[in-house]
Amino acid sequence: MARSPVAPATGPWRLATRRSNLAQVQARQVGAALEAATGRPYELVPMATTGDEHPDRALGSFDTKGLFVDRTRQAVLDGDCHLVVHSYKDLPTEAHPELVIGGVPARVDPRDALVTRAGWRIADLPRDRPVAIGTSAPRRKAQLSKHRRDILVQPIRGNIETRLGKVVSGEVDGIVLAIAGLLRAKPDVPGLTAVPLEHGEMLHAPAQGALALECRVDDAATRKALRKLDDEDTRLAVTAEREMLAHLQGGCTAPIGAHAEVRSGPTGEKRIELLGLLSDPNGTNLYRASHETGASEPELLGRVMAATLLEAGGGEVLARMRADQA
Repeated sequence: MARSPVAPATGPWRLATRRSNLAQVQARQVGAALEAATGRPYELVPMATTGDEHPDRALGSFDTKGLFVDRTRQAVLDGDCHLVVHSYKDLPTEAHPELVIGGVPARVDPRDALVTRAGWRIADLPRDRPVAIGTSAPRRKAQLSKHRRDILVQPIRGNIETRLGKVVSGEVDGIVLAIAGLLRAKPDVPGLTAVPLEHGEMLHAPAQGALALECRVDDAATRKALRKLDDEDTRLAVTAEREMLAHLQGGCTAPIGAHAEVRSGPTGEKRIELLGLLSDPNGTNLYRASHETGASEPELLGRVMAATLLEAGGGEVLARMRADQA
């Protein structure tokens, strides 16, 4: 079967992106950086993915692997676009044989935030009545439940503005969102306060806050351009986080969190510290660990972390989840 030609090497860069406001903001930021680095203008090609067409379904209720990247990837494979701008956390951990991550720009704050009208932290939430917190992420639900068994976790999806609107209306007392989305989209919703959640309160999703710029393996011109936007420390960190995820997930929607940070060692060499989390859906059996290694071994670090969590009890958690889903 003949392959589609690579997108033209002249004219504007064509960037595939999801249609949401946040996705297009991210893509415009990448496009502007690419234009500054290469002198070529850019244009966005927004499209709906399969996941976007099911906005009312909770993320834990179906296999999300690839649902938020399928059609944007296909546009690149078909030669209609040079690259696709992904929220890195949405990408399946399995590499696509015809695509490559050509650039990973510098990451923004990867933490989650609790958004409420009163500016509460988790520890400040009222105890004299039921408190409803909106999130459809199994990872966030498990960690909220671990902190407070009386929190009513309400499934909630939609774009940032839609979710924030449910707090304004009083439908929920608060929601948990990625700080990166708030920083990039800058939603204009007065009367709400976002309080960052530290890693001990809420460990974020692997690769949260990072973007992945994906192009075809055989598109040498685009790969060369995307290398200009690559941030080494971010790539090392998300590689460790996603390697951990790849060795844990096993096809089920387990609550998994990870944060890697690149630091200078005692003699100035780069080191990577990785925090990892694996839990059952209710946060009853929740396991945390941390490891550190040299910056040249992010994949090894991820695998070691996965093994540690599995040996601590996470293996039994995953086995029970797979049995429940069978």
